[in-house]
Amino acid sequence: MEQTLLLNATFEPLKVVHWQKAVTLWCQGKVEVVAVYDREVRAVSFTFKLPSVIRLLRFVRIKRHFDYVPFSRANIYARDDNTCQYCGDAFSTSDLTFDHVVPVAQGGRKDWENIVTCCVGCNRRKGGRTPHEAGMHLLRHPRRPDRSPALRITIGLRNTPESWRDYLYWNMELEE
Repeated sequence: MEQTLLLNATFEPLKVVHWQKAVTLWCQGKVEVVAVYDREVRAVSFTFKLPSVIRLLRFVRIKRHFDYVPFSRANIYARDDNTCQYCGDAFSTSDLTFDHVVPVAQGGRKDWENIVTCCVGCNRRKGGRTPHEAGMHLLRHPRRPDRSPALRITIGLRNTPESWRDYLYWNMELEE
């Protein structure tokens, strides 16, 4: 079924909800319908078009946890800028691996302070040793990021309803 884009009172996109939730919010008087789909829903005594975009009537302050960055492959690649932390060369994500600065066999943990991005060649050269033992130097010592390297909401461009496009912020040019 159809999805509905929920906007804050300031027209800032908040999230995507199911059309039934959108209708419930509208019936409760919490939102206004900004745009509709062509599709209609019929009840016994009335019909209405499915909402495509709705806007909250009251501003909702969103708590954003910028100080918490989840430990994930994508966030480690973003923190290290897709660069091998030993040789300094940039690689595509498919050509990078992780390296435990202090090997697991020597008590190294899998956390922000011990994992760096590394090319395959440097990873083989370092092996199961510390950088000092292997005669290698880190470009930057790993640490937990202060804030998320990237905040991304992914919506497939091909599947995005036309009525949403005025309310989403694009960081690229759309091609016809």
